[in-house]
Amino acid sequence: MTIEAIALLAISVCVGAFLQGTVGVGFAMLVAPIAALVEPSLVPVAILIWMLPLNALVAWRERRHIDLRGAGWITVARVLATPLGIWLLLLIPENHLGYLIGGTTILAALVSFAAPSFTPRPAAFLAAGAVTALSETATGVGGPPLALVYQHRPAAELRATVALCFLIGEVISLIALALGGQFGGSGTNLALWLLPAVIVGVWISSVTHKRVGGAALRYGILLFALASGIAVIIGTL
Repeated sequence: MTIEAIALLAISVCVGAFLQGTVGVGFAMLVAPIAALVEPSLVPVAILIWMLPLNALVAWRERRHIDLRGAGWITVARVLATPLGIWLLLLIPENHLGYLIGGTTILAALVSFAAPSFTPRPAAFLAAGAVTALSETATGVGGPPLALVYQHRPAAELRATVALCFLIGEVISLIALALGGQFGGSGTNLALWLLPAVIVGVWISSVTHKRVGGAALRYGILLFALASGIAVIIGTL
């Protein structure tokens, strides 16, 4: 991999960490398409490695706002559905993962645009957890289903709860990927070298996260999801 490609990844990781630290989602939607285009072997393991410290820091920073009930239901579904994510990863050729990343992101964003305001219940949490397990384990992108469930909740609750759910799910997914023989190699080494970019992005977000919320946050997330999904599909064609 060239120095230019590594620099592009480092910048995208830093910007993605800042974005997720500020609005609650967005890291994988920004970084996964770029990683898939630059070096497909980085998806999904490197994405999951980068998101471990990112979500740990965000969850700790806003721990008072965590919805433990919703996080519990989501985690149960993720544990049960993760093996299906591994199966998808083994079934789909590496050069076709871009279509899966882009397609799932666009679909989730379109559904979110059409969804009326609602208070999430256990069935919604379970569905979001299951879809997130499939998507994140296979592609590294798991934000849209969780953003859909919490899109009408306060911004701090969205950020804190989604971060906790991501953190638990990422540990589960990485263990499952390791057991499935998908862990290791140059992609993992590069992921570890770029961890400082994650820390910098989260640190910058600590200045801006309290200024973001409301309808602007919701529509910004959904528009960004659409743009990310379209970009990765075009790049994979």
